[in-house]
Amino acid sequence: MDTAQRRRYDVGRSDALPEAGRLVVDAGGMVVGIFRVDGQLYAYENTCAHQGGPVCQGKMLPRIAEELAADQTTSGLKFDRTDPHIICPWHGYEYSITTGRHAGDATISLVAVAVTEENGRVYLDV
Repeated sequence: MDTAQRRRYDVGRSDALPEAGRLVVDAGGMVVGIFRVDGQLYAYENTCAHQGGPVCQGKMLPRIAEELAADQTTSGLKFDRTDPHIICPWHGYEYSITTGRHAGDATISLVAVAVTEENGRVYLDV
């Protein structure tokens, strides 16, 4: 969308979105998920790239990574809490909250929405 046609929406108080939390809001007919990770805000259209499911309403989990032994063989799995993910409730597509990219295919991603925080309020520009 042309930046001249964008509208700014006040979607609530900053303290309504705690660390590792989310808000799912309607901004002018567009449903958007807003996430706070390490103090930063990330926002995406609530539409999975796979089949349009409500991805921002899915389960939030740390990325699951393989642990490697000294000889580079897999020794198990672990949670990588530095890279939280969101999992679409329809078919399990998984995306990094901080990048919007699919966990297994970097060519698939969520549609980012401009989000800012000013004077204790959260704003979306859509």
